[in-house]
Amino acid sequence: QRQLVESGGGLVQAGGSLTLSCAASGSSFGIKTMGWYRQAPGNQREWVATITSGNSTNYADSVKGRFTISRDNAKNTVFLQMNSLRPEDTAVYYCRLTTTINLYWGQGTQVTVSS
Repeated sequence: QRQLVESGGGLVQAGGSLTLSCAASGSSFGIKTMGWYRQAPGNQREWVATITSGNSTNYADSVKGRFTISRDNAKNTVFLQMNSLRPEDTAVYYCRLTTTINLYWGQGTQVTVSS
């Protein structure tokens, strides 16, 4: 069983930046992807970005060009650098990890962007 611990959320003004981190327990063996999702009040959880074990990245259109996902394989940690933040980016951000046989979620970290 893996644990995912997120950090880095907070309150920022529009146009500002934040970096989220997610550290996963356990071995890096078997990890396929690490990624970020978000859920705003009243909305469904939506995918934000994913990075594979081979460091291929994909982004939702809404964040492309503003957000950057990266990972430190040695530390089983994934990062989400968020620039040019907008009020509509306000949400709880969740880290997700997939292995060959399982899927894990973090507890979420709040990001609030004020206008």
